[in-house]
Amino acid sequence: MMTLDQVRAFVAVAEELHYGRAAERLQMTQPPLSRQIQKLERTVGVTLLDRDNRRVALTEAGGAFLDEAYRLLALVESAGDVARRIDGGAAGTLRLGFTAVSAIGVLGPLLRELDASLPGVDVILHERVTAAQADGIRRGELDLGLARPPFDTEELESRIVFREALCAAVPAGHRLAGFDRPLTPGDFDGVPVISYNPVQSRYFHELTVRFLTNAHPRVEQQVHQILTAVLLVAAGRGCALVPASARFLGVEGVAYADLVDGGGDPDGNEVPGKPVELHAIWARGRRSPMLRRVLTQIGRMHLDGETPPGRTAP
Repeated sequence: MMTLDQVRAFVAVAEELHYGRAAERLQMTQPPLSRQIQKLERTVGVTLLDRDNRRVALTEAGGAFLDEAYRLLALVESAGDVARRIDGGAAGTLRLGFTAVSAIGVLGPLLRELDASLPGVDVILHERVTAAQADGIRRGELDLGLARPPFDTEELESRIVFREALCAAVPAGHRLAGFDRPLTPGDFDGVPVISYNPVQSRYFHELTVRFLTNAHPRVEQQVHQILTAVLLVAAGRGCALVPASARFLGVEGVAYADLVDGGGDPDGNEVPGKPVELHAIWARGRRSPMLRRVLTQIGRMHLDGETPPGRTAP
């Protein structure tokens, strides 16, 4: 059977065209080098080198074999390099889940950071709501998600990557769009409000309920996604409470208004005025070297704000 040592021995002799120099280059003596070449020729079944007492030359078959030997050794070296990079977390494939609104302020900067710091990591994107991301991680379909709490902390680990305020999306021309101050819960008394499904969109449902606890709005619709809520606002079906980054969805017919204290709950938040959190989530106990490197890069990023990099708030 052909071995890599035999191939390397052949390449050394083919390049030096001298057994003595080739043996010195390989730090071995001539007799074992000659045996390596003989074993290789028996395995291949052809003569690769013409040699006598005065000269060594490649046969035509030897010249062709040399080209393939170069490719083989390059492949072996490359395979080892890839394995080392994967073991060190610098290469591999990251299957990343994200929600539509999270893509506005976080996804772009994150992808640019990974391209710059971990160019050997290929990122495959999957747009999914939070519940679907959690299911995908549990089934091994996703490595990492950008999702909203709450999570099953027995199965998932998480890290906050972004905080922002809550704001009001109102139809353009609506009376709430004309206030020159942040809106209070009382401003929504009797106002049609688009809320969120308490099961599928529990996080934003609870944020909305919490802010409007002492108000008496008319809940007209319950939706699953922020974009759907904004589109219904544009259609004049009511107002909605949305994360501040929704301002950059670019939906016409919608005005945005700040909320008093950033829409925070009266009991206080870890970061007052920015109650909306986005987390990186992953399977508990399943941190590959690559995922550890990605999480390190996320930890180095400064994404705590309301305006996506390169954008100007309206």
